Amino acid sequence: MPIDRAELDRFDHAILRELSMDGRISATELGRRIGLSKSPTQARMKRLEDGGVITGYRANLDPIRMGQAHVAFVEVRLSDTREAALQAFNKAVLAVPEVEQAHMIASRFDYLLKVRTTDIQDYRRVLAERISALPHVASTSTYVAMEAVKELF
Repeated sequence: MPIDRAELDRFDHAILRELSMDGRISATELGRRIGLSKSPTQARMKRLEDGGVITGYRANLDPIRMGQAHVAFVEVRLSDTREAALQAFNKAVLAVPEVEQAHMIASRFDYLLKVRTTDIQDYRRVLAERISALPHVASTSTYVAMEAVKELF
């Protein structure tokens, strides 16, 4: 059964804060940090997982060490913004592995994409062969990131 924000107490918030910083923390250590024993901590974690608040655990990878240091933000304007066109674009953009994030935007453009590639040549290829080929793309504008000041992986 889904959990909404109003159902979260201070222990739930403390669990979420700690797990967001270290998803591999043991239940014993997590309980120690938030002031509960292991069993109630585990029960709360299970409730948060079953309730859809915690959606999973994953490894955070360093994109620079993986050769993906080039970051570009791409404004995408669509030629059609009716629901079917939006859904077609949404579905297709999910299949582009270089697109790290895709957001529908309320602005003079329709989507903002965060694209990670090895270098500018690789980005140019991705833009030409993948992003520009997505359904209903009318135009794009690219902004290349020079430095990540704050980035959550």
